[in-house]
Amino acid sequence: MAKKAPAKKAAAEKATAGKSAATKTAATKTAAKKTAPAKKATKSAAPAQPAAKQPASKPAPKPESRAAMVRRARRMNRELAEVYPYAHPELDFRNSFELLVATVLSAQTTDLRVNQTTPALFAAYPTPEDMAAAEPERLEELIRPTGFFRAKAKSLLGLSTALRDRFDGEVPGRLEDLVTLPGVGRKTANVVLGNAFGVPGITVDTHFGRLARRFRWTEQQDPEKVEAEIAEIFPKSEWTMLSHRVVFHGRRVCHSRKPACGACPIAHDCPSYGEGELDPEKAKKLLKYEMGGQPGQRLRPPADYPGQPAPPLAGR
Repeated sequence: MAKKAPAKKAAAEKATAGKSAATKTAATKTAAKKTAPAKKATKSAAPAQPAAKQPASKPAPKPESRAAMVRRARRMNRELAEVYPYAHPELDFRNSFELLVATVLSAQTTDLRVNQTTPALFAAYPTPEDMAAAEPERLEELIRPTGFFRAKAKSLLGLSTALRDRFDGEVPGRLEDLVTLPGVGRKTANVVLGNAFGVPGITVDTHFGRLARRFRWTEQQDPEKVEAEIAEIFPKSEWTMLSHRVVFHGRRVCHSRKPACGACPIAHDCPSYGEGELDPEKAKKLLKYEMGGQPGQRLRPPADYPGQPAPPLAGR
């Protein structure tokens, strides 16, 4: 019996230790449970960041009425006439055939490059009959600097043949006849009619369409729809010169990517003022051609042109 006492003592101690461990574990779990909500509470109790103050929104400008837009558009045209009294077609030509050919060549290139290319072309083929009889390879080589020379050579051969066979070698003076010629659309027809025949027309090229939308004269993208809407705003007698003035302004001041707003003479009437460079000195550096003291696009500009003639193509 004496030997059993220590064993009982050991068992008692073991049981006590087990109870103690269990108590500690339970206490730990309880503490954990109590702590967990505390953490949650801490997270949710974090003070929210105050919202940034938004600047007070300006009241939306009143929509411009149709009558107000027409008055503004006509005023802008008068102001452009004062800025560009010398506005003119920027293609060199001596007759309607040369203007027609030069306009077809001007697609997807600059007027300068066309003007540098046409002297050799017209020396080789001065009339529709001459050009209709041209060897395609020779014609392509002459007009290569203008780009897309194979497609353009095909158009020139086609329109020259049509002029020879259907119009007695003369360029017709009616839009419905001109647009039947290969490579000739409304834009080209209006250029020829307005500048070779004195028939008013609106030339919706890339520059004209871009500025007409920027000036909020129209929202149309299709050139024919732009032409139709602009024709309702301005008197017919203004159509040809309006085209020249807007194109001049687009090439010199109101550029596509970075308009020179800070140097724009019609900024006060432009609803898009602020889209470009506003600093006057920086804007002045963006001006092109005679506005920036550089040569123009024509090798043979009109007598009243205030800028310098363009240089001929190197090697020609």
